[in-house]
Amino acid sequence: MSLIEKINQAKQAVGQVIVGQEEVVELLFVALLGKGHVMLESVPGSGKTKLAKSFAKIINGDFSRVQFTPDVLPSDVTGIQFLNPKTNEFEMRVGPIKTNILLADEINRATPRTQSSLLEVMEEQQTTIDGITIAIPSPFLVIATQNPIESNHGTFPLPEAQLDRFLMIVTMDYPTLEQEKAILNLNRTEDPLQLVNPILTTNEIETLQKEVTQVDVSDVVQDYLLALVRETRDHADIELGVSSRAALALMRAGQALAYLRERSYVTPQDIKALVCYVFEHRIVLSMEGSIRKTKSEVIDEVIRAIDVPVELGTRG
Repeated sequence: MSLIEKINQAKQAVGQVIVGQEEVVELLFVALLGKGHVMLESVPGSGKTKLAKSFAKIINGDFSRVQFTPDVLPSDVTGIQFLNPKTNEFEMRVGPIKTNILLADEINRATPRTQSSLLEVMEEQQTTIDGITIAIPSPFLVIATQNPIESNHGTFPLPEAQLDRFLMIVTMDYPTLEQEKAILNLNRTEDPLQLVNPILTTNEIETLQKEVTQVDVSDVVQDYLLALVRETRDHADIELGVSSRAALALMRAGQALAYLRERSYVTPQDIKALVCYVFEHRIVLSMEGSIRKTKSEVIDEVIRAIDVPVELGTRG
């Protein structure tokens, strides 16, 4: 079985645990293969923990969860050095951050100091404890969650620098009536998560990540991508447009999406499909703009302002 066939099998397996969230599952695989991280926005009880655990089981990787509250300290996430009274020597105790899949649950309930403890590891896949650098194993995917804005009483909104570390922010909607009925039937006699078996290895995920970087991004696609980037900087309702990091993130996400759809090249439609997920959390609206429009509406305007190019000919 080829690696792409294994990926398709893995997507189906996760989809049997998390019913009706096929797009969310695909976007998580985009993040995993694109070496990015994802923020999930949804109400409590929508299956975020099961989704993260399913990913860990599928790739036969380690899973850790941090339930963020205001009293969680940075050392609770990264780890500490402590003096062992028996040996009278300092020992290192690495926190839950050393894993393959990290669920950062309700991250916006942590204080800014604790939130910032994830900055280094999300960017460089390493953490520093008392001056000692600890490497984080590959693959490494942070799945952070936060509740919708209307539920955010007593929370600490993530600053732009922290939000920029996330490849995408994805919303998990309520399931339809039929999907929710299927959820009831699936969970009536047993937990479907227990039926998930490893399909990929962590080494295979690393191989897939390398293959994704080889997916071609033509000049036409690059020009379209950069036109979208520059439109966020020139839009009247946007005070702060996206950075070059966002442009790189969109390109890498486009490569991963094309690979998942079994193509060796990125199309403009791939880029267009991902813009809202990659750009929305990275822009800052002007005062007037935020009064009249939502970020989602402004990003829709950015997408409509740039014509989608048509690439001529066929490509292999």
